[in-house]
Amino acid sequence: MNTPRNFLIHWLVLSLCVSLGCLQSARAAREKMSEDIQQIMTPEEFKAAGLNKLSPDELARLNAWLQGYRQVTEQAAEKKATARASRTKLDVLVSRVDGTFTGLTGGTIIRLEDGTVWKQANADDRYRSKVTDHPAAVVIHGVFGYKMQLEGAQAFYVDPVRNP
Repeated sequence: MNTPRNFLIHWLVLSLCVSLGCLQSARAAREKMSEDIQQIMTPEEFKAAGLNKLSPDELARLNAWLQGYRQVTEQAAEKKATARASRTKLDVLVSRVDGTFTGLTGGTIIRLEDGTVWKQANADDRYRSKVTDHPAAVVIHGVFGYKMQLEGAQAFYVDPVRNP
């Protein structure tokens, strides 16, 4: 059975996997960026770029400039990633239906115990619920709107009711 708890766990595990993957690639990139240019380039690339002609002082200045450039670039990338993550952030609400829920009838209004009120978004959705007395509810705000999963029912889209 696909209960709201399983639904929530699925979303959280997916988010965690994506986050860990991003952190690992960022960590690997940061480790590589801490090296100087001689360690990043192969000896052939270093010589082909003419960098072998630099004095030790000039090479040190080039490495210092590169390190500063890397830090600025990394900060810009972090800022951009944070902005993108905040735009695609999934808000999750976990509660229970305040009373009984028999199913969707086309314009169903659902009151949750946390005080929020939701209206069925798609009037064509019609489902019966297996659990009718205070079923658990999960509402996820995603890219396509709010999606509600009730215990014993299929997931469906809802709209928040501002003035119940």
